[in-house]
Amino acid sequence: MRVVMVGTGYVGLVSGVCFADFGHDVICVDKDPAKIETLKKGGIPIFEPGLQALVKTNVEAGRLSFTTDLADAMKGAQAVFIAVGTPSRRGDGFADLTYVYAATEEIADHLGEFTVVITKSTVPVGTGDEVERIIAKKHNISDFAVVSNPEFLREGAAINDFKRPDRVVVGTEDEKAKDVMRDLYRPLFLNETPIVFTSRRTSELIKYAANAFLATKITFINEMADLCEAVDANVQEVARGIGLDKRIGSKFLNAGPGYGGSCFPKDTLALVRTGDEADVNLSIVKSVVDANERRKIRMAKKIMDHLGGVDGKTIAVLGLAFKPNTDDMRAAPSITIISLLQKNGANVRAYDPEAMDEAQKELENVAYASNAYDCIDGADALVLLTEWDQFRALDMKRVKTLLKTPNVIDLRNIYTSDDISELGINYVSVGR
Repeated sequence: MRVVMVGTGYVGLVSGVCFADFGHDVICVDKDPAKIETLKKGGIPIFEPGLQALVKTNVEAGRLSFTTDLADAMKGAQAVFIAVGTPSRRGDGFADLTYVYAATEEIADHLGEFTVVITKSTVPVGTGDEVERIIAKKHNISDFAVVSNPEFLREGAAINDFKRPDRVVVGTEDEKAKDVMRDLYRPLFLNETPIVFTSRRTSELIKYAANAFLATKITFINEMADLCEAVDANVQEVARGIGLDKRIGSKFLNAGPGYGGSCFPKDTLALVRTGDEADVNLSIVKSVVDANERRKIRMAKKIMDHLGGVDGKTIAVLGLAFKPNTDDMRAAPSITIISLLQKNGANVRAYDPEAMDEAQKELENVAYASNAYDCIDGADALVLLTEWDQFRALDMKRVKTLLKTPNVIDLRNIYTSDDISELGINYVSVGR
């Protein structure tokens, strides 16, 4: 099948490459000539394990190509995906659909025979209706179908998530469109992956509901961590005790400094705004959004309280990205925490295996180290903010020697108190 992917950001690039690996003929389109040129030369504008090798394989096989020419790309296309950004609008939290509608207008200009136009971008309920209306101004409704097909990719594990998903959600009631979507995802039928066909609006809401629920689990366990500290309990054992209940499950029950990234922050906020527009008070989701913001502030205060203030002190921060195996700094807890430490007089030195270039766009006056131990050398405290694998087995005897004062504040519970404290290190974790 000839597939066009409009947008070569995280979702568009991963999806396009994986569809090509399924055997489809995929053309990825982007307005940014520099990005397309980079991709043509084998470069990857994002960090995602395994992606570069998969791009190389499929380009060499002739199944994957990149262009800025949408008109040429769409010749003979049976499926066109919209995978452009939908950032939160400043000030009100609504998803900015400018890029979605602009892409729709261009797609409408170049539609040929029956084509399925698929929104892969995360969009509010009813967006597909507007996409359909825009295209219908230029084409008969029988010449195309608009489908919702939300993504459920985890950064750092996106290729596996695409090829071995828990489910594929398809929002359409058009039978011809259903056939096209079945053909697109035919390789997954062999793995007996559930394909959930539903209405377009329901599909759009499923994406937001899923992310809001996962964000709620994170926020819930973070509040339990605060309670554990107050009553001398262990949040990791609490998480295990409730996570073994099959109705609850163990995933997303790791206490920490709060959620971040490109999805949870903007999607929970957008869902709240959708509820407000429908005159439905989503009080639980609102509480999750508020609690997550307070969480990041609380973690900064935890550091300052442990050190008796940070004015004039050097804080070594290991991990900047919102999670490991990505360079994504969008809404990363590190931004709020480091900014508050700096506001209270701290000098911050940081190291992250992949995210330092992106971090420099978000943070000012941070000194960046070349490795973990250079970051720690001479600091008054070490703060572990992202649980990269290389931070899980630090030589703590060496860490103690390098630190000016032996303070380790572990906001990801990577280590245990018994392992660290016996070395004479002042160790602080979360909810234990």
